[in-house]
Amino acid sequence: MATAQQGPTPEFALGMREMMLDGIAREVEITKKVLAAVPEAKADYRPDPHARSARELAQHIANTDVWFLDSIADAKFGMEESEQKPGTIAELVDWYDTNMKRGIERVRALTPEQLTTPLDFMGAFNLPAVAYLGFLNNHSIHHRGELCTYLRPMGSKCPSVYGGSYDEPWQGAQAERAA
Repeated sequence: MATAQQGPTPEFALGMREMMLDGIAREVEITKKVLAAVPEAKADYRPDPHARSARELAQHIANTDVWFLDSIADAKFGMEESEQKPGTIAELVDWYDTNMKRGIERVRALTPEQLTTPLDFMGAFNLPAVAYLGFLNNHSIHHRGELCTYLRPMGSKCPSVYGGSYDEPWQGAQAERAA
């Protein structure tokens, strides 16, 4: 016989939210660099006929990240897509920046009770709302890495993500503090 499982305490949910939102805010800055590295003239590049184009992948990353935050804040996951479809990569980066900041603040405003309320994720999961911040983070990182593999074949440079890259070498903590 299955036993009832206790969800996270309100205090835990608040701590988890702050830890995850802090990390997500840092990831947003990295994601913006990767999105901005997609050359507009080659945004239709796809490494395989079955793969998304760079533009489609960039839009998927941006739209899904914002969708996750809005769904958590709305306490409802649906398949609605954003009405806004930025046309250029530069517009997409701006849209992503604006809407991620907005979405982060919406989630930051949730009460402990809202954060601990289980949300149905299209019949696949039924977890406390705060747990879906981890899904957002992992999904975004996964697709951002995928998009990074497109950059050099498109003639672009790969920005640093978690340390230096060939195109943007890490200069050490001294250089980061000077910037």
